[in-house]
Amino acid sequence: MYYRLFLILFSLFLGGPLYAQEVEQWGRFELILREKSPKNAFTRVTLTAEFSTGDTTYAVSGFYDGNDTFKIRFMPQKTGKWTYRTTSSIAGLNNRKGTFTCVKATKGNFGIVRVSDTYNFSYANGKAYYPFGTTAYAWTHMGKGTQEITLSTLKKSGFNKLRMCVFPKNYELVKEEPELFPFTVRELKKDAAGKDQVVWDFDTFNPAFFQHLEKRVDDLDKLGIEADLILFHPYDKGRWGFDAMPNEVNIRYLNYLIARLASYKNVWWSVANEWDYVKSKTVEDWDLLAKTIARNDPYGHLCSIHGATATYYDYRNPAFTHVSIQDETPVQSPNAAAMLRHIYHKPIISDEVGYEGNLKSRWGRYSPEEMTYLVWNGVLGGTYVTHGECYMVNPSDTIFWAKGGEFKGTSWKRIAFLRTILEAFPTPLRLSDVSRDNVTATAGDGYYLVYFGKHMMENWLFNLPAKNDVYKKLTAGVRFKVELIDTWDMTIQTHPQLFETASENDYRLFDKELKKVKLPLKPYMALRITEIK
Repeated sequence: MYYRLFLILFSLFLGGPLYAQEVEQWGRFELILREKSPKNAFTRVTLTAEFSTGDTTYAVSGFYDGNDTFKIRFMPQKTGKWTYRTTSSIAGLNNRKGTFTCVKATKGNFGIVRVSDTYNFSYANGKAYYPFGTTAYAWTHMGKGTQEITLSTLKKSGFNKLRMCVFPKNYELVKEEPELFPFTVRELKKDAAGKDQVVWDFDTFNPAFFQHLEKRVDDLDKLGIEADLILFHPYDKGRWGFDAMPNEVNIRYLNYLIARLASYKNVWWSVANEWDYVKSKTVEDWDLLAKTIARNDPYGHLCSIHGATATYYDYRNPAFTHVSIQDETPVQSPNAAAMLRHIYHKPIISDEVGYEGNLKSRWGRYSPEEMTYLVWNGVLGGTYVTHGECYMVNPSDTIFWAKGGEFKGTSWKRIAFLRTILEAFPTPLRLSDVSRDNVTATAGDGYYLVYFGKHMMENWLFNLPAKNDVYKKLTAGVRFKVELIDTWDMTIQTHPQLFETASENDYRLFDKELKKVKLPLKPYMALRITEIK
């Protein structure tokens, strides 16, 4: 840290590049340039840099950070020596050259998350990534104390993805006035009621707003959490007007945001939340904005768009790396969840199926049992489900889904427990015999997870499907151990007996002695079944 601070100060003293700097793989190289800026450097100055190593070259946009300071940020993905050269419309920023060395990533730095094997995700270093996320839309727009409590809550939560808005939110349960805004104020006008109405200067960004956002994205990265940034949303309703900006401004905002944040390895782009409720934009507008992101992000961060209930965008659009939906139907059973995989051939994230809570609105009153159940269904079907929490006792309560703070519910603990189970498998889950068996998932040869959901049983006759998805077909004579998982009480017990498959009978294989597994006559039980090698 001190070395990096020295380099930054040294750079500021020279008014030029950073020399001989070491940056770890998937870390962030930052070039700071000081130059007297014109009246509006945000729109009148162009600044780019070309970074090269061997036969690999990246073109990266710079940005104005206020106070005659220009920055270029770059995320190196290969180790070794890198060179760079700037190009700018300002002579003092043009043709600045330098080098730095990218060293091997340190412990805990797994790199940027990408799509893996069509339906799943992995870090750049090959480590599997399973998105177990939650939602706190406006947490960065709350008071500093609430933000710190939110980070403390997330640290112990087990979540590794957070859905959050860039713009502030004006909603029935979120009325706080933010301290910072993305644009500067051009003037104040009186509305019909005599109240001050802000007129924003859409040509001038407020660097302090984005600096604060960057700090919080970095804070999440330290916790191992991906920041799923919602770039546009409909929850403004004329209060600030950020949902109704012309496309010229929308594109300028995206370019500026990407220049600042694309070098952060834990960033995802969510073009919009409930895109179809933003009445000022058409599908063609959203396509344009998605294309803008894909064109300007040098690293190809994960990107999707989210609609209102059961409103599906055309996720075949190559700008979208995965499917982000609001729909409870696909997670009512593992089969339904798996069906979406076969439609889109991309990873599926049900980013809103409803929330645990006690609100009057139907979307915000799931019991913790129901929330946990839906997440299990989605995961068993080879997809992923995002958590949210909406408890409100007093009008002044901080609801995590909206503002962050502390959890009041209990499903988050059960979801963290599920994450440990999933991460213990050698490969991601998928249904063993999709459309024919909605309780048995596979994680490779010899690995199964059976989930009974709401069904309560005293005994389960040991049986597995002969089909094992893309893995080899199950045969007779395979021995298994069974562990009983109570998904609610979060316990795992080893069954005292071993089981051995008989010959295939009507596409299934039973234990050769027709042994049964005794169950506690409770809902939400599961079995982890592992071959004994």
